[in-house]
Amino acid sequence: MPSLAAPGPALGTAQLLGPSEIRALAARLGVQPSKRLGQNFVVDAGTVSRIAGMAGLRGDDTVLEVGPGFGSLTLPLLAAARQVIAVELDPVLAAELPLTVAARAPHLAERLSVVAADAARVADLPGDPPTVLVANLPYNASVPVLLHLLATVPSLRGGVVMVQAEVADRMCAPPGSRTYGVPSAKLAWFATARRAGSVGRGVFWPVPRVDSGLVEIVRLGADQAAKLRGSAGRAETFAVIDAAFSQRRKTLRAALAAWAGSPAAAEEVLRRAGVDPALRGEALGIADYARIAAAAFPSPGPAPDTISKS
Repeated sequence: MPSLAAPGPALGTAQLLGPSEIRALAARLGVQPSKRLGQNFVVDAGTVSRIAGMAGLRGDDTVLEVGPGFGSLTLPLLAAARQVIAVELDPVLAAELPLTVAARAPHLAERLSVVAADAARVADLPGDPPTVLVANLPYNASVPVLLHLLATVPSLRGGVVMVQAEVADRMCAPPGSRTYGVPSAKLAWFATARRAGSVGRGVFWPVPRVDSGLVEIVRLGADQAAKLRGSAGRAETFAVIDAAFSQRRKTLRAALAAWAGSPAAAEEVLRRAGVDPALRGEALGIADYARIAAAAFPSPGPAPDTISKS
C-alpha cells in the first residue's frame, strides 16, 4: 500500500489528493514529470472537483479518463460514476493508481479499471462501454487522442476535456473565424464543442508555460450526423480538410489541386458539390467538406462511419 501524507479534502467517500500528497507519491515512485509525455499534473482539489462536476455524471455512467496521472481527478470521478476506465501511458503511474484508490477510497476501488496504453492507439477497453470522456489531455497530442476516441468509442455521448488554451480555442472555433482550422473541422464531424472555462497555470505541477482551457464535447445525434455527412465517408472528408488547410491562403481551386489531380479537376468537383471554387478552406463547415468528398467519391449507400444512437 502507498505511504501517503495526511488525507486531503473529502468529496463523498473519496479523500482527494493535494500538492503535498502528489509530491510525496512522485518522490516515493521516483517519478519526474516528462516533457516527452506532456505530463503536467493537476494538484488542486478544487479544480478536479470542478471538472468532475462539469461532466454532469449520472450514477450509471462509465467514465473514460485519459491521463489520470497520480489519480487526482480519478477520485472524484469514482465518487460520481458507476465505473471509471483510466487509460494511462506511463506504466509506473498506471500500476500505482489502483493502490492510491484503495488507500484513499477503499469502497470505490472496485469501480476502477486501469489500462496501461497510449490513448491515441487504444482499441479494446475493459468493462461496460464508456459513456462520458473526462480527460486532462497532453498538450502535444490532445487533438489526435480526442479524434481517435470519438472514432473508435461510439458509446461516448460527450464529456469534458482540459487542453492547452490555444488548442481549446481551435477546437471550438466556427467557420470563418481566425482560429478555425483542421481541429475545428474534424471535431465537428463527430460532435459540437464549446469553451466551458479556463484553468490557470498554478494548479499544475510542474507549472506549464501556457494556460489551459476546458472544452465540453457533445456527440452529434444520429439524425444530425446523417444530415451533416450525407453519403460521405470520414476518411475521404478528412482528406479534403487536410488538403484545404495545407495552403490556407489559397483558394479551394488551388489548394485542392493536388488532391483532385489538377486545378480544373478540383473546380469541377467543387461546382458539383455546390461550393464556390474561389472560397478558402476556413469559410467551409463540415457539411461543405462532406459534400465535396461525396462529389469526388459518390456512393449509393449511407456514410461508412459509425453514428452514435445516443
